[in-house]
Amino acid sequence: MAKYERRVRLNYHWPEIQLNIWLIVVLAGSATCLGIFSWFMTVQSTMELGTPWLFPFMVVSSALAVFFIFVVLALIARQLLLPGILILGSFILFVLFLTGLVETSLQLYAVEGNINSNCQIYVEDNKSRGNNINTLAWLTQLTICNCWKTAFAMELVNTVFYVWMMVMSWQVHRNYYHR
Repeated sequence: MAKYERRVRLNYHWPEIQLNIWLIVVLAGSATCLGIFSWFMTVQSTMELGTPWLFPFMVVSSALAVFFIFVVLALIARQLLLPGILILGSFILFVLFLTGLVETSLQLYAVEGNINSNCQIYVEDNKSRGNNINTLAWLTQLTICNCWKTAFAMELVNTVFYVWMMVMSWQVHRNYYHR
């Protein structure tokens, strides 16, 4: 007597362009945050200063996001991408990036002694020119200021994009069962 085994493969229909845009933007934002906060940790260590909790937190959160993107790409390649995986992963990363976004915004735009004001007063309003060590120091300070603003922007974009992915995944899930 022969046994027949029937395997059912769920075929969810993902909007390819939206999924690809999401993957590219989130990967770029996560890799940017990973690089910026890793560099901040190196600067703090080189200057023999303590490292604020935000820096390793965002390094780990960004690394998890990059890892998640590669898992999603592997699942796409094997046609095993399930909406539940993206909903859960996006929610976890949404919470992590929202936490980082709140702390970064507090550091960048707090009431007194914030990074943005200090950058404006001590760096952007005190331009240095010429082939000397002062210009090199000014360029490094300007880079640090711009990295803070870039990190804030990328955290904001990623936070919004994780919400978008949760909504899109829910729609894919809903459409599968309502066709």
